[in-house]
Amino acid sequence: MIAAGAVSPKHVASLADILLRAELDLLVIRGSVISAEHVGHGDTLNLKRFVRELETPVIVGGCAGYQAALHLMRTGAAAVLVGVDGGTTASAGQVIGVGSGMATAIADVRAARMRHLDETGVYVHVIADGGFTSGGQIAKAMACGADGVMLGSALAAANEAPGRGWHWGNSVIHPTLPQGNRIPVEQVGSLEELLVGPAPNADGRLNIFGALRQSLATLGYENLKDLQKAEVLIRSGNR
Repeated sequence: MIAAGAVSPKHVASLADILLRAELDLLVIRGSVISAEHVGHGDTLNLKRFVRELETPVIVGGCAGYQAALHLMRTGAAAVLVGVDGGTTASAGQVIGVGSGMATAIADVRAARMRHLDETGVYVHVIADGGFTSGGQIAKAMACGADGVMLGSALAAANEAPGRGWHWGNSVIHPTLPQGNRIPVEQVGSLEELLVGPAPNADGRLNIFGALRQSLATLGYENLKDLQKAEVLIRSGNR
């Protein structure tokens, strides 16, 4: 089994000793907008020093631009999360006026990854985080340069999901200024049906893996890594 933990930037310093002793397989440090030196309410977290002291692979984010992503990659992080206020529960765009276009953000962070790779020879994975509910949306993120995506509401729609028909992200939990909402999610099928089908309708919420395979076949690619080479056409509208 994989033991993973998630913590907000402002709590890393106080939990550092516990995180080191826990011997996690993976640690996620996730904030609405995070930098290599996260500053919040008087506390400064030097991510570069912390990540290098921790032998555990660390995923940090979220970010939405080239420079911020490059700084995070230089901390020694194994992966960076891309996206600000992109999920179905988030409301940071309305509450604090901060948000990002996912396609543009992924493309910018992809460019930062290439520069970091050229400078160090180290490949940092890019994980898109925000509002993915179908295989088609995941395929588009991969084509823009993502190595993976975070799934929240999509998995919350499974019958086995512990939320039992509800979904909420980390941004919901704040004692004085929540930046997200707890939302109802229609349970559409089992986790197996959600991931590998069969899908009785064409809304894309079931058989996510099947949709990804179909995207690859349609575009003529053998794997998701090759999908990053696809040409991307930008058009108006929601499709």
